[in-house]
Amino acid sequence: MSNILKMVETDILILGAGIGGLTTAIKIAEKRPDLNITVLTKTVENESNTRYAQGGVAAVWDEAKDSFDKHIEDTLDAGDGLCNREAVEIVVKEGPERVREIIDWGTRFDKNKSESYDLGREGGHSENRILHYKDLTGWEIQRALIAKSETLSNIHLLEHYFVVDLITQHHLGYNVTRLTPAIECYGAYALNKESGVIETFLSKITVVATGGAGQVYRSTTNPVIASGDGISMVYRAKGHVENMEFVQFHPTSLYNPAGDNPSFLISEAVRGFGGILKNRDGKEFMHKYDERLSLAPRDIVARAIDNEMKISGEECMFLDCRHLDKEAFLAHFPTIYEKCISIGIDPMKDMIPVVPACHYMCGGIRVDLAGRSTIRHLYAVGECTCTGLHGANRLASNSLLEAMVFADRIQLDVLEKIDGVALKTGIPDWNAGGTTDPKEMVLITQSLKELKEIMSSYVGIVRSNVRLQRATDRLWLLYKETEDLYSATTISPQLCELRNLITIAYLITRSASMRHESRGLHFTTDYPEKFDFLQDSIL
Repeated sequence: MSNILKMVETDILILGAGIGGLTTAIKIAEKRPDLNITVLTKTVENESNTRYAQGGVAAVWDEAKDSFDKHIEDTLDAGDGLCNREAVEIVVKEGPERVREIIDWGTRFDKNKSESYDLGREGGHSENRILHYKDLTGWEIQRALIAKSETLSNIHLLEHYFVVDLITQHHLGYNVTRLTPAIECYGAYALNKESGVIETFLSKITVVATGGAGQVYRSTTNPVIASGDGISMVYRAKGHVENMEFVQFHPTSLYNPAGDNPSFLISEAVRGFGGILKNRDGKEFMHKYDERLSLAPRDIVARAIDNEMKISGEECMFLDCRHLDKEAFLAHFPTIYEKCISIGIDPMKDMIPVVPACHYMCGGIRVDLAGRSTIRHLYAVGECTCTGLHGANRLASNSLLEAMVFADRIQLDVLEKIDGVALKTGIPDWNAGGTTDPKEMVLITQSLKELKEIMSSYVGIVRSNVRLQRATDRLWLLYKETEDLYSATTISPQLCELRNLITIAYLITRSASMRHESRGLHFTTDYPEKFDFLQDSIL
């Protein structure tokens, strides 16, 4: 492949084209047509974590029955004491207006026969407040955002660009440490996957919107692109990363012995619709774990299913929908119904086999209430961030809302400051030797398999000191081997993703080792009780 280098200058560089990245881009583009906004996505424009969000968007919509206070308390309860209350209040109170904006941009949500929005309910919610589009809400939002962005001529969306690293003082020859008082971001190096050219993107402002990191586990509902690239890049640049031990496992992914990557999600909305969790004998078990039964928060349900599987030796539990109205089920969950039928399961006749799968990162890049990271001129939005909203466990359907609210807050801060920021000069081109496909892909694919097994076996739903130490020891070997490979060969997207996922695995394992309590999504058999004080895990 070619080693010719190319430099691109832009006012704002956005890494990722999901709901966080595109909403930020659209809002800035509308207010400042003079600004050049470049959005990079490592596959195609409609492939993102947003697209896979089935359930919907939680927002206080029916004020006669619901209220901000109820939504706030539900969020705080799910977060198990670790939420930043100010962040929660901001997202809940600003959320409905942000939802109205995407409706104005063309997003469709399901309505009932009276033409008012059909509000669903999911685990942990005290009221019906989930706006949804069938079981394809994320896909519908992504469609509308792309269509809206295409009407704005100052947004340039570039597909098939893999961001290798953020550009900071590191690349100017400075010895940057975590104690450097003002680490600054000047843009990013990105590999054009079609040409093999590593291009330098210089920007006044950079926004990381790279989504989650679910591919670090063997079973995940995340798309294959969810390799934690943004979190890893910020950590390598000495930015702060927070609360990475809190990994949300969705209780009900479809158990398919043939194997799916990503695992197919049986939306929490199915339980909100009346689906009941049972064992193979058709007996309910959630009453043993929580008075809310099948509508308990995700961390409780995931641990319950995990425990029932361990007790029985079964590879899955079951979701019983046989008592539900078929016509209504098909109207709400057509994709889920079709997927089940495709593997020989009729939800109206058979119980749906389910198993927990890695679903959502509650920790990530530490940002303030304006979406600013700890690196100057670098913002972050969406699942790659830790805003304080989720605390120790995310309340269902709060994530899309969070992305929209913080995208709005980022654009306000950016527009206030960007005219005082200049493009950095003297940035060197990428100093590596170019890019090629790896000569032995087996070295990368096998390391990735090992990584997923380590994390799934030792740093999963239930943890212990022994398991975490085993994970740490094995991750160190994988890290050394991968860094040696990275230093000795020309880079490839596959090698970069492996490197990023190993970083994510380290951050999760290290943070879990630091927390000597059980709280929210972090449960350890060595410290089953909560601290009587609160602390965040910052790396």
